[in-house]
Amino acid sequence: MKIRKFAAIDIGSNAIRLLVNNVIEQEDKPTIFKKSELIRVPVRLGEDAFIKGQISNESLQRLIKAMQSFDLLMQVYGVEKYMASATSALREAKNGNEVVETVFKESGIKIDIIDGKKEAEIIASTDLKDLIKKDRSYLYVDVGGGSTEFTIFHRGDLSESKSFKIGTVRILNNLVDESVWNQVEEWISSRFQDNGKVEIIGSGGNINKLHKMSGRKMGQPLSFIWLNAQYHFLNSMDYDDRVSELGLNQDRADVIIPAAKIFLSAAKWSGAKKIHVPKIGLADGMIKTLYYQ
Repeated sequence: MKIRKFAAIDIGSNAIRLLVNNVIEQEDKPTIFKKSELIRVPVRLGEDAFIKGQISNESLQRLIKAMQSFDLLMQVYGVEKYMASATSALREAKNGNEVVETVFKESGIKIDIIDGKKEAEIIASTDLKDLIKKDRSYLYVDVGGGSTEFTIFHRGDLSESKSFKIGTVRILNNLVDESVWNQVEEWISSRFQDNGKVEIIGSGGNINKLHKMSGRKMGQPLSFIWLNAQYHFLNSMDYDDRVSELGLNQDRADVIIPAAKIFLSAAKWSGAKKIHVPKIGLADGMIKTLYYQ
């Protein structure tokens, strides 16, 4: 048996994450991917990128410090290989490439800015075989701060993926036009017409948190009815109460509502009644990509 360590850095619009994985190689047995550590830093780059059009110096300095910290942690953990990917915020910031160059110079961390299609492909590479059944269709919904990636699985195989500029930070700042919602509705509903066996697979920090709040065990899906009721409950509370009474992190207490809205909309337009929450996402896909490339 051999244990190797790989890391993924997901630089999103709402937060930055470092995932360290143990990859356990065994003779004549399947390779096991086991999460060792997950660290999340709330650097909301999306507010800079989507409102001001570029990353501010303050946010850049926080990003540099986070990357310097991640570099040290990867050394301590003995990580042999890593991948750092940036999504919507750095994709759209006018100074995105300049930010990437500065971060590399100051921390040694090389960041790749990936487009929506690549993001969806990496997410889809996560291991969903234990969850996906061939007698039904699935809509994989990965909700981020700046964009949401939708991936369709039919008969156990990936059918198609699409990324839309509809994310939690954008919605919070009233940056999503009604026409974008209409585009998403048309794309989803046209692909699930008269299909009675559709289920959603949800990923992202918000749906993971909602699943934890539901009290359901790992592997038990959320129902559309529960999520709808929880959405209205959360929406009825003000921000301070969501932090003090529910114990939500400050950078989670606001984005969790638009995230729930996206999942509910996707369920409504696809006809899905169940939302599976396997707690995997972009970072997990990056680990698989690193290992198999």
